[in-house]
Amino acid sequence: MTAPEPGADGQSGRPRTAQHFSLAPEPETPEGYIAPGMPGTPVAGYHPEPAERPRRRRTAAAVTAALAAMLAGALAYGAAAARVEGAIGWLAIALAAAVAWPLGRLGGRSLLLPPLGALLAAGALLLGQLLGQTLRLHHLDGTPYGDLLRDALPLWRADRHPVDLAFYGIAVIGGFLLTRRTASPQ
Repeated sequence: MTAPEPGADGQSGRPRTAQHFSLAPEPETPEGYIAPGMPGTPVAGYHPEPAERPRRRRTAAAVTAALAAMLAGALAYGAAAARVEGAIGWLAIALAAAVAWPLGRLGGRSLLLPPLGALLAAGALLLGQLLGQTLRLHHLDGTPYGDLLRDALPLWRADRHPVDLAFYGIAVIGGFLLTRRTASPQ
């Protein structure tokens, strides 16, 4: 064994450095506060603030509200399409937002909800186009609604344009992304 170095008993051979004092204010503690867990400290008088409870996921309510928004959006889109001669497919983003908001806000960050938002937004656009076409044909020909609704899908397929595919893409992508963005953390 070798002999111990000078100062091995805890004393250092280095010169002492200056002591550092903090200029930060003392942390605020309530009068008479004693840290919890210390031996002999009374527990009374210490009331920690309750932690915020995480919000429950309300998936059923979110899906119900989104379905109602889809139907209301389809009715509004169909009524607007019946009144306007030109294409109003750019309103697909409004349908996507109407469906995505309740899904994201009520449903939280579920992995199921963004694809469901995309499907519901596209469904709202489809129902709105079918309703708009039915209302327009009833107004022009006076054909009863029952006959028009029976033939609505073949007439809709015959009347589609390539730009409608872009509007469905807007609805699907908008429904997916807006649902994901409006999702509140749980």
